[in-house]
This record gives sequence, structure tokens and C-alpha cells, in this order.
Amino acid sequence: MEGNSNQAFKTIIIDNIKYKTTLTKKFMARKMYEPVDYNKVYSFIPGTIRKIFVKEGDSVKQGTYLLELEAMKMVNNITAPVDGVVSKINVKTGDLVTKSFLLIELN
Repeated sequence: MEGNSNQAFKTIIIDNIKYKTTLTKKFMARKMYEPVDYNKVYSFIPGTIRKIFVKEGDSVKQGTYLLELEAMKMVNNITAPVDGVVSKINVKTGDLVTKSFLLIELN
């Protein structure tokens, strides 16, 4: 049986059993898992920043309004996921942001 000579075999071990296999390009290019960092607030949808309620150095409690994000003609209030201090604001009023854009960092 002839295989594709461009593919390299990889050895993986699962439950102390060795397997020899090829991995797809899609698998090799996948984004690795990163645990959620609740001190970073990301946009969940593309939109426009309408209003920012906090400034750098402000102490916030969980649930405090941080900013308004208008997306698809709806205004979404983004709140603080945890208690903390606003360390950096990466947007200003009127900015267009993409999905998963880092909006605000907390300490």
C-alpha cells in the first residue's frame, strides 16, 4: 500500500499505548486551548463603541457597566465579569471593533 510521501508519521501515546499516525494540516494549525482570563473583557460580536462608563484606575465590582457596544442596531451593555481595577482601556467612543477584540483589561 502506497501512502503520500509528503506526510510525516507522528507517534502519540494514549494510555501507555503507542500509535503511529499522520495528522492533518487542519489539526496541526488548530488554535490551542487557553483558559479563560476573566480580567480581560473581549467583544463578543463586531460593533461600534457608543459610550464608555469607566476610566483607567477606576475600581469596579462584578456587574458594573463598563461600556456600550452597538451591534446590528442593538445596544449591548458590557459589564465587569469580576471585581477589579480598570488597568487599560483599548477603545474610545466611536471605534469599530471586531469579534474577540480586547476592550478592557482589569487587575
